Amino acid sequence: MKSKTISKLFRTIVLLVVLLLGSASIQAQTEPWTLKRAVEHALENNIQIRQAYLSTLDAKAAKSEAIGGFLPSVNINANHSWNIGLNQNITTGLLEDVTTQFTNASVSVGVDLYRGGQNMLQLVRSNLALLASQYQIEDMKEDVALYVANGYLQAVFNREAVNIETAQLELTRAEYQRTKEKVQAGVLPEGDLFEMEAILASQEQQLVIAENQYIMAKLSLAQLLLVQDYENFEIAEEDFPIDGQEILVQQPKDLVARALDYRNDIKLALTNIDIAKTDLRLAKSVSKPGLSGFYSYSSRISYTDRLEPTNSFDLVEIGVVEPTGESVVRPVYNQRVVGALPIEEQLKLNDGHNFGLSLNIPILNGFSLKNNIERSKVNVERSEFQYKQQVLDLENSINQAYNDCIGAQQAFDAAQKTLVAREKAYTYAQSRFEAGTSTAFEFSQAKLQYESAQSDWLRAKYDLIFKIKILELYFGIPIEDL
Repeated sequence: MKSKTISKLFRTIVLLVVLLLGSASIQAQTEPWTLKRAVEHALENNIQIRQAYLSTLDAKAAKSEAIGGFLPSVNINANHSWNIGLNQNITTGLLEDVTTQFTNASVSVGVDLYRGGQNMLQLVRSNLALLASQYQIEDMKEDVALYVANGYLQAVFNREAVNIETAQLELTRAEYQRTKEKVQAGVLPEGDLFEMEAILASQEQQLVIAENQYIMAKLSLAQLLLVQDYENFEIAEEDFPIDGQEILVQQPKDLVARALDYRNDIKLALTNIDIAKTDLRLAKSVSKPGLSGFYSYSSRISYTDRLEPTNSFDLVEIGVVEPTGESVVRPVYNQRVVGALPIEEQLKLNDGHNFGLSLNIPILNGFSLKNNIERSKVNVERSEFQYKQQVLDLENSINQAYNDCIGAQQAFDAAQKTLVAREKAYTYAQSRFEAGTSTAFEFSQAKLQYESAQSDWLRAKYDLIFKIKILELYFGIPIEDL
């Protein structure tokens, strides 16, 4: 009984955990996306940016390799060999099919004493390459943030357009109902009711179009953010007031001067010039003499048996003294077969040292050094031209963005004045229509012009917000502050 109670309690706890996790998952999926969240998500998940981070890892590895160029090279070499076949047997002195083993080992150290400054130049270049990759990533982030902001504001614009069309539809339905009552009472002719029915049908059609455009805008934004759950993707209810017009006080030349100090694409172009100049210095350094030092220690070990003399000996006759006939002898010590010497002792007996200096003076290498220097000079000039072109493009972009922003401000002011005037005209036409002093056709024309003015004002508003943000980016204000 106690076991069943514990089992039931465990299942209840598991069920509660699953429900809580599921609820949290649904809430996370349906949580509306703010502009800041959308930009941050895009910067973290954009494929191009993530690929650019891989270039940064390559640059870090190149820097580590350049630092390693200052360190000496140390290598250990060892080999063990078996000699199988016809060899001399040291115990019998005969050639026999035997197997012998040998081990050789060595340690070598090399260090560059002078390479024409290549080590230092390679370190400088690796630092510049790492800096360039960081500038490239930041420049890509600005572009991605701008794309996301544009898509987000487009979705907000379409959503507000839906709200306007919905509100207008409700007003039209109310007007239709009042017109129907007046026609039934004989106050208005039946033709006015037919006109209101046409206006109502047109209004419903416009609402469907606006809703579809809003859905497509959200779909495009979700695809830009790499969000797969399109059905639950919603944007937050944010208010985007029109501010930042004070940037229009700045002159284009001031914006250019600021952008030259701030823009990452300009910094990247300048860094590429420094990299090209460093490559030129590297190409020239290769033609200079190089001096390196080396040292190696080696020894060997044998595992075969050996002959060792003993204290006993035999007298062997080697000749005869002619006058006396006496034999001439010499001692020949007997030998015995013993095992190989201890490894430590063999290492000491067979070790050797090798050290010295190596000088390399380039004289003729098939014109490769000369051609590399010429190519490096061309790359320097190419990088400088690219920088000048980048500056010209930046000046043109800023002037264009400035003029676009001025034009968008003027268009918004005009749209706002038109909206106020159309609203008054619509209110006046509505009162006349309700009083029966104007036709439904006249009322529909005033209503259509008012709705068009609302749409133009809304479009001009978000166009101005986006144009101001583009100009602010050139001035160093990040997109997240929108």
